[in-house]
Parts: sequence; structure tokens; C-alpha cells
Amino acid sequence: MKMRNHTPVTEFLLMGIPHTEGLENVLFVLFLGLYLLTLLGNLLILLAILTSSNLHTPMYFFLGNLSLFDIFFPSVSSPKMILCLMRYTHTISYMGCASQLFFYHFLGCTECFLYTVMAYDHFAAICHPLRYTVIMSHQVCTILTLGTWMGSCLHASILTFLVFKLPYCGPNEVDIFSCDIAVVLPLACADTSLAQTVSCTNVGAVALMCFLFILTSYTHIVISILKISSLEGRHRAFSTCSAHLISILLFYGPVILVYLRPVSSIWLDSVVQMLNNIVTPSLNPFIYTLRNKDVKLALRKVLIPEGHFCGE
Repeated sequence: MKMRNHTPVTEFLLMGIPHTEGLENVLFVLFLGLYLLTLLGNLLILLAILTSSNLHTPMYFFLGNLSLFDIFFPSVSSPKMILCLMRYTHTISYMGCASQLFFYHFLGCTECFLYTVMAYDHFAAICHPLRYTVIMSHQVCTILTLGTWMGSCLHASILTFLVFKLPYCGPNEVDIFSCDIAVVLPLACADTSLAQTVSCTNVGAVALMCFLFILTSYTHIVISILKISSLEGRHRAFSTCSAHLISILLFYGPVILVYLRPVSSIWLDSVVQMLNNIVTPSLNPFIYTLRNKDVKLALRKVLIPEGHFCGE
């Protein structure tokens, strides 16, 4: 077999969003608007939770963590994508690509764990209301949150190490607008079977375990709600869970499209990345405030000084 002299890759070329030639200006305005809306909406929710003593409960503590996540997660790849749409630069350094992949999976796994912890919180509140303050004590909430972030860091570190310990010696064209395992691994000039197997198993196992735990929690929740004799009580309990359920559907929909589809598609990968990176984080502030009187009241107090309520 003839040996070739390869030069290690020092940067990657992001090819952008497939099949969008001529739409760059429209997409730039759209994604920039969604990104700014995401930052503003989640910052307001975070500010409302921090400043309102009524929202210093486990449920809103985890919602605050989710808002923090929804600020960080779009910031992993959205600024670079917006720069690409401006035709400013399509290149990303080797370390920049590795960092992007790490934070994408770190924050993605964090979201998965957070939704699971929030499901457990709803389970404790509805199924064990008298013991709720003991089950979800400050210490328990802190441990769950630290476990979520640390477990996600370990998960992302393993994946990033496996992908970037491989040699990359050209080509260096990443088919979409950000670095992810599915588009970076094919560029390696070595056997990628171990990295592919571990990444699919790792990501799939985390998503499946979290989904099964959420499903189990909500099975118990539904059974408990059906035992409530008051129609108003049932409605209140379902309303408590509705925002969380919508967010879970928005999260797991793209995950299923990516990891359970029979054939790989670059265009579908791009659509799913856009849903995960920009669309879902921009919707979460609306999902958690539209039907939540406590959050809406806290936001009103943040946005409008108290004296203005009386026309001062």
C-alpha cells in the first residue's frame, strides 16, 4: 500500500446551511432576531426568578438553570453561523471546532438531565405533596444540579477526546455550520469505528435513560392526577406540568430525528441543529410564562416599577 505524506489540519471550513444559496440575508435577519430574542427572554426569566422571593422554590430553581442553559447553548454555534451568513468567515480553528463540539454535547446533555430532574420535581410535588419540602430540600436540589452539570461535563469530555484524538489531515470541509460528531468524524484519516460506536452508545444511552425516567415519573403523575376528585384540582395539576411536557417534546423530537433515522442527511442534520440551537431556546421563555401567573407577575415587577401600577 502506497504511503502518503499528510499535513495535519489546523482549521476547518464550515460550509454553512445546505441549499440556502441566495437566502443568506433573510436567514441572517431571522437567526439574529431569534438569537437576540433568546438571550433577552431567558435573561428576563432568570432576573425574575432571582429578584422575586415567591419564585425561590425548587421548581423555579431548576427553571432558572434551564434559562441559564438556554443562554449558553445557542451561543455555542449561533454567532459563528451568523458570521458565516454575513460572509465574514467560514473557517474555524482546530481547537475552536473541538470546543464547539464539547460545549454542544456538554450543554445538550445538561438539558437532557435538567428535564429529567424537573420531571422528578413535578412527581414529588404532585404525588407526595406533604413530603415535598423534605424530598426536594435545598441540599437535594444543589446535589441534583451539581450532578447534572458534572455528569454532562464527563459525557462531553469522553466524546470530545475520542473524536479529536484521531488524526485529521484533509479534507477539512464540515458539511454544516457547526462542528458535531456526525460531520467531523468522516474527515478523520484513521479508523473511526471506536469513536462512532462509543458516541452513538453514549448519546443514545443518556437520552434513553432520561426519557424512561421522565416517562415513569409522568406515569405516576397521571395516575395521581386521575385520583383527584375535583375538576379544578386536576386542571391545576395538569397546568403545572404542561409547559414542561411541551419543552420535552421540542427537545426529544429533534433527538429522535438525528439518532433514529435510517439514512444520514446533511440537510436534516442542519435543520435539527437549527431547531436545537436557536428555535427551541427562543420558545422556552414563552412556554414557561404564557400560562404561569407567578412568572408573569414577577416579570411585570421587573419590567415595570411598582409605582407605575398606580399610575405614578
